[in-house]
Amino acid sequence: MLLTPEVTNCVSMDRVHQAQILQREGQDAFLQALRTEANGLGIWVLAGSLALRAEPPEERFVNRSLLIAPDGEIAAQYDKMHMFDVQVSAEETYRESSGYRPGARAVVADTPFARIGLSVCYDLRFAYLYRALAGAGAQILTVPSAFSPGTGPAHWRPLLQARAIETGCFVIAPAQTGTHPCHSGRTRRTYGHSLVVNPWGEVILDAGDEPGLYMVQLDLSEVDMARRKVPSLTHDREFEGP
Repeated sequence: MLLTPEVTNCVSMDRVHQAQILQREGQDAFLQALRTEANGLGIWVLAGSLALRAEPPEERFVNRSLLIAPDGEIAAQYDKMHMFDVQVSAEETYRESSGYRPGARAVVADTPFARIGLSVCYDLRFAYLYRALAGAGAQILTVPSAFSPGTGPAHWRPLLQARAIETGCFVIAPAQTGTHPCHSGRTRRTYGHSLVVNPWGEVILDAGDEPGLYMVQLDLSEVDMARRKVPSLTHDREFEGP
């Protein structure tokens, strides 16, 4: 399976520019190209996420992860639920909800090789989502991202490791990296460090901060092994609120 990062088609935060160039799912040229390549090569492709126009009357965009089957058909799609509305510093502020409509449905996709739980970037901070995905049968969790350099060094790796450990899943997190010029003349920086974490919480790939293509082979028996050793998914308890 080939995976790409968050907002693979448009990293810009310039809402005016986005309104000029972004398309609906059925008209997006980048998505159509990915579907053609998936079909031609006979491979699964996760378009980590694409910035797309929502259907009317919604005026905001959606941040949508799309799983493409080897026949070029879209097998599953998920709209990012948690919007990145934060002020990391005086110089680094994000208001994703001003331009994007949050999704409302968690998604686990069936493939011939694994059950895959879909998520996007800031979702990573909400552990209950991943526990729900694992509870629904996910063996692999995908977290395509464009992580902030203001949070990445301290938070990126431990969050991904925590989600793997809590669920006993493989976590695959393809990430944008570098400096991205925006139409307005501004730039956006992303942290990089695409990671793959095994179900025991060990990092088996860190791609660093340079663009590249990396290959990793996963042994899904490690999912069962980790869950036998620490079966925390079966140990949930009801409790009274504080």
